[in-house]
Amino acid sequence: MAFICLNAMVLLFCLVPVGLLYIMFLAGLEIEMNGFKKNAKSSVVFGLLTFAVPFIIGFAVCKYLLHLDFIPSLITASMFSTQTLVAYPIVNRLGITRKRPVTITVGGTIITDTLVLLLFSVVTNFSMDKTDTMFWVRLGISIVVFAIIVIYLFPIIAKWLFSKLENEGGSQFIFVLTLVFLAAFLSQLAGLEHIIGAFLAGIALNRLIPLQSTLKNRIVFVGNNIFIPFFLINVGMIIDLQVLFGGTHALYVAGVLVVVALSTKYLAAWITQKVFYFSKIERHLIFGLSTAHAAATLAIILVAFDLGLLDETILNGTIIVILVSCLVSSFVTESAGRNYVVNESGKIDTEPEVLERILVPVGNPQSAKILLDLSLLIRNPKSKEPIYPLAVIEDGENARLKLIEGKRNLQLAAEHISSADTNVQILTRVDVNVAAGVSGAIKELGITEVVMGWHEKVSTSDRIFGSVLHKIVQTSDQMLWVSKIISPLNNFNRIAILMPPNAEFESGFFRWLEGVKHLSHHIGAKCIFWGERKTLELIDAINDKNLKLNAEYSEFTDWDDIKSIAGNLKQGDLFIVVSARQKSVSYFSSLEQVPLRLNKHFEAHSFILLYPFQMDSGSNDMNFQYSVLSPSPFKENFERINTIGKTVYKAFSSSNKKGK
Repeated sequence: MAFICLNAMVLLFCLVPVGLLYIMFLAGLEIEMNGFKKNAKSSVVFGLLTFAVPFIIGFAVCKYLLHLDFIPSLITASMFSTQTLVAYPIVNRLGITRKRPVTITVGGTIITDTLVLLLFSVVTNFSMDKTDTMFWVRLGISIVVFAIIVIYLFPIIAKWLFSKLENEGGSQFIFVLTLVFLAAFLSQLAGLEHIIGAFLAGIALNRLIPLQSTLKNRIVFVGNNIFIPFFLINVGMIIDLQVLFGGTHALYVAGVLVVVALSTKYLAAWITQKVFYFSKIERHLIFGLSTAHAAATLAIILVAFDLGLLDETILNGTIIVILVSCLVSSFVTESAGRNYVVNESGKIDTEPEVLERILVPVGNPQSAKILLDLSLLIRNPKSKEPIYPLAVIEDGENARLKLIEGKRNLQLAAEHISSADTNVQILTRVDVNVAAGVSGAIKELGITEVVMGWHEKVSTSDRIFGSVLHKIVQTSDQMLWVSKIISPLNNFNRIAILMPPNAEFESGFFRWLEGVKHLSHHIGAKCIFWGERKTLELIDAINDKNLKLNAEYSEFTDWDDIKSIAGNLKQGDLFIVVSARQKSVSYFSSLEQVPLRLNKHFEAHSFILLYPFQMDSGSNDMNFQYSVLSPSPFKENFERINTIGKTVYKAFSSSNKKGK
């Protein structure tokens, strides 16, 4: 028994510093970088306010009311400036994470926590008499070198290694931990606290670890269930209740710290409201999100306590601040968030909620994981519906053996995606062909989206009887994501979307935009839309209201020269071509050639051929749209003849040039 207790204590004290680093790493990892970039100026203003106001007032209170010395006053005052987004899951659940008050609060968290951690490093070095002239020179140079290594070199290394370890989730997790500890070590070499390195590592790897991913789930699971609990147990063991309740002075200090922590954050939110003309509800939302003190606060106070810069009274008072501020943050954010949603509901045009069910036909086990990862990233994070991996076996000899093998492959794929805390329901079918099996599953399960792989080779029978894709397109109305992904999804820096004329009139227009939005937000990629001007103008308006994408727009009309886009694509781009079914609003004859042109001109690029949801042709709305916007049969035939003529002309032109 004594041996077990001894091992437990050794494990506890080994995991304590790891837990501290893990808290700071997760704090950087959870920050939504797209919102910060989009509202960078506003975030900087709020970040400076939420740092300066609590720090200045807190320093005065600590120095002249609590009668602390200069260094303890600086450290305790810096604690007031920190903030942790403990209430962020609340705004995520309410669907307002992309709203401006939320994004500038998230951005302000980066600013204020970074400033506090830098200030803390300088103060601790100053307290140990290490701040001569050479100290500042060394500190400045080392900080620059350290920042370059972590912010620029770490993502490059991680991006390369993730592509090499695409199917090895455990190795990816170990590599991420290695980078976190390496960043902490480099931070100490640079003369900073190790917690700054862990926080900066989280920011650097933020975009490469999507929110809805197996790797992110592993990181959060291990942290929340191993490292952080041991760390918090140790914090609880440090608190001396006799000091806290041994006299009125300790309670007085705790009360003062709580009042200052809450009031200064409210004052910063109030000033921000006046600067940006926010409403009272938005002010309360900013205050609720920014008032919690947890990760950085705990890290700073514990390190200062270990260095002997703070006494037990301040430590115990800080724990009370963390407890009270987190409770206040949750209650205020919940109330303000609900009021914000109700207040904004009449201003935002929203599509009706659709029960989202995603089917993933798996033919090649090697591509199963990337298809399931894609389905996870385009999926609505609020959806509780399972993802359906499907194996279709053609009826015939050895069908039973193939069915067993297909089910085994699906189980391996299901283990991959279920580790991302996602419900998975495996399906197997025996049918006359793959297309029939997929179409049958779509009808039986009420599938809304299909994510399937790209087949590069077209056999003779496919040319005569039609490919699997062609048959599924013809027999279903659901949204199809036909993907050829040649690198990990979190390696993409941009998503380029090419849209046909009248794409905005399709029934599934808003739904595929939502899918692109989820994908972009999860991997932190910028979006580039190509299409006709009226389509781009509508998307721009929708983006400002609802999508909140980092987007650019460029006109494109020559679908016969689609290969020209290849010259505008970069190595880290994902190319999405929005196509259309025949007789739909945006269909025209050139779309028939898109699959062949993708095979021919975009072989070196990752791409997705997207068929939007198509409302049943029996719908009155669809008939109205088709009658108004769809070209007549005569015009369609004329377009086909015109396309053939252009092809023949180009062929003769190229042969004449070669002859000359």
